[in-house]
Amino acid sequence: MAAEEVLQTVDHYKTEIERLTKELTETTHEKIQAAEYGLVVLEEKLTLKQQYDELEAEYDSLKQELEQLKEVILLLLLLSRFSRVRLCATP
Repeated sequence: MAAEEVLQTVDHYKTEIERLTKELTETTHEKIQAAEYGLVVLEEKLTLKQQYDELEAEYDSLKQELEQLKEVILLLLLLSRFSRVRLCATP
């Protein structure tokens, strides 16, 4: 009977090893998938950051251009008024 118990114990350990091996394989696969997903998310984050930086630079450039255009318009208005005043003041 001792030999039969040893065989049952060996079978039990083999079954347990198979179960643990399968579980380890599944867990490893899930971790690899999670890591791959994390890399995709990081790549998307970097892409979005680059796009944001480009848009921010374009915004700053356009804002500066707008300020320059406002100054030009103000100067043109002042010149226009000055010209009218000179024309009206001429005898």
